[in-house]
Amino acid sequence: MSRQSEIAEFVKRTLDRYFRDLDGEKPSAVYEMVLRNVEKPMLETVMRHANGNQTVAAEMLGINRNTLRRKLIEHKLL
Repeated sequence: MSRQSEIAEFVKRTLDRYFRDLDGEKPSAVYEMVLRNVEKPMLETVMRHANGNQTVAAEMLGINRNTLRRKLIEHKLL
């Protein structure tokens, strides 16, 4: 199993557990919840592996450096 498949499977299992634990409650804003809970730790980890270098981190993420900077600010990581 590839690393990408492992991450996807983990997200799938976690979401299945989330829906199961709702116990009849109606879910809302699932998309935003997942992004909010995945994006910050991803940014923290990538920045650590890039030794704090935003240009390197942006390249690793496949996003523009300005986009990375905006996201770091949004998540209070700068």
